Amino acid sequence: MLEYSKTVLKKVSFDTLLFCKELKKALMTLLPEEVEELKVWLESYITDKPELHQSLVYLKS
Repeated sequence: MLEYSKTVLKKVSFDTLLFCKELKKALMTLLPEEVEELKVWLESYITDKPELHQSLVYLKS
């Protein structure tokens, strides 16, 4: 499920609102250890995408 979530997030990364929506869905469906892996992946994935930095808000909650 983690790999599927990453694939979906990559595909919707052109749209910030859609990216945030899909990220919220992923955070609700993944297991706690998968959420931690997703956080690490997300932080590295968005380093060159400043428009997606607002999605980090969802990782704090």
